[in-house]
Amino acid sequence: MFFTGLEFIHRITARRPQELLVEMEDFEGNKASARYSSFSVGGECDGYKLTVSGFTDGGAGDSLRDHNNMKFSTFDKDQDTSASTSCAKKYLGAFWYSNCHDANPNGVYRWGADNSIHAVGVEWETFKGNDYSLKSISFKTRPVQ
Repeated sequence: MFFTGLEFIHRITARRPQELLVEMEDFEGNKASARYSSFSVGGECDGYKLTVSGFTDGGAGDSLRDHNNMKFSTFDKDQDTSASTSCAKKYLGAFWYSNCHDANPNGVYRWGADNSIHAVGVEWETFKGNDYSLKSISFKTRPVQ
């Protein structure tokens, strides 16, 4: 897995308007996508806040809806909106968690459907639910055309 740093993503999205394409595949070979015509990540002083809009469904559904305008949370920097738990610790990931997630692309890589530990996998809830870990997921940006 390759992860581009948040500061780098912020600088790209601050320089020029970007769009986002999220592509995913399950273990049965089914592919889906979600496109956002506007995508940006705020700077460190804003907690690397995610802003997305202009959703177009490619079969995956809009699992970023509740993550919009959220700050990025990690196990050691809880910036989610849950009053009772750290979403990053509970779901073993790092993301723009709200209360807590409909998408968990940085979760634990598991093999498809598995409800032995609820919602910790690489997930996109509106595509396969919270107890299905995807085979692959990628976030791709490009300048708005």
